Amino acid sequence: MQVRKTLLVGLVSVTLLSGCSWFSSETDVVTMSPLPKVENQFSPNTVWSTSVGDGIGEYYSHLRPAWQDGKIYAADRNGVVKAMDAEKGSVAWTVNLAEKSGFFSSSAPALLSGGLAVSGDKVYVGSEKAVVYALSTSEGNVEWKTVVAGEAISRPVISDGMVLIHTSNGMLQALNESDGAIRWTVNLDMPSLSLRGESAPAIAYGAAIVGGDNGRVSAVLMQQGQMIWQQRISQPVGATEIDRLNDVDTTPVIVDGVVYALGYNGNLTALELRSGQVLWKREMGAVNDFIVDAGRIFLVDQKDRLVGLKSDGGVTLWTNSDLLHRNLTAPVLYNGYLVVGDSEGYLHWVNADDGRFVAQQKVDSSGFLSAPLVAGDKLVIQARGGKVYAITR
Repeated sequence: MQVRKTLLVGLVSVTLLSGCSWFSSETDVVTMSPLPKVENQFSPNTVWSTSVGDGIGEYYSHLRPAWQDGKIYAADRNGVVKAMDAEKGSVAWTVNLAEKSGFFSSSAPALLSGGLAVSGDKVYVGSEKAVVYALSTSEGNVEWKTVVAGEAISRPVISDGMVLIHTSNGMLQALNESDGAIRWTVNLDMPSLSLRGESAPAIAYGAAIVGGDNGRVSAVLMQQGQMIWQQRISQPVGATEIDRLNDVDTTPVIVDGVVYALGYNGNLTALELRSGQVLWKREMGAVNDFIVDAGRIFLVDQKDRLVGLKSDGGVTLWTNSDLLHRNLTAPVLYNGYLVVGDSEGYLHWVNADDGRFVAQQKVDSSGFLSAPLVAGDKLVIQARGGKVYAITR
């Protein structure tokens, strides 16, 4: 059954965002929780905001800014990339990766996707057209661009002189950081139906650890592109194809020799880094990246519950169910608080110790899909409409 990811995500997104039944105008299948009433313990302050093109609009694209050395780098889906001063939001440079075509020199959008990554003197971004770009951080010049095996919808990861790209057709590729030449390709295998999203790899001890659409976590030697081990953390179950989805689209987290991985319709699992052996697992699914910090795990599950757990054994510390089906972003830790955005453009601040709300703010009516970014003393987030906001406590 060959079904494109875009179709599935369209169905899932419509359901989550609108709260309407797929089958009837009278029966709600999924209903967005009303905005919880929060008595702010402090007032978050928007320091600056800068528009970056048209954003992602209604597309399911996890474009997310990157930060390094006092600069914020952000892009829109059409191809506009900007470098901004992290203190004031002033624009240092702007480039447009849209390609000129046709008699009247119209522009074909670049279809950037998956988030930016910055390392050294280059900023990297991939596209739905299977092109990965490397731009200079100083002026935005295109240093190189490489056609990869499929849509580059995950965030590039840079390590050991290589840029790792996980493509939408299940390929993990390593490109030379210097010139973009492809060094190796590993086929991670994929089912006929999967969610639109790919796990960005995590790096440790010369290995890349990455989730796959087949419910497995794989470890690959960076230098040779050789598979070390694979471990299934999610088994397909259920009566329908959608019920049996078991993608591992989240980025694994590696702490003290333990790999934490999380699948959709699957399990939160702790694996031994060297062997891939399962240390413990907990039935819990998600598509958003999660946090492991100071012996705790923080995540947003696939029903938009905020959950805090112990990293040793996965015992639940607290659960916040007041934001169900608000299409939350992945969480970040900022100044000791968990912060998530939602599809209506609110930021929710939560006490990491007990899961209680401490602040709430309406930021942008176009809503959020990609997670906030901690950039020094600021919280940076890009709205669907393209505007980038820098916020402090």
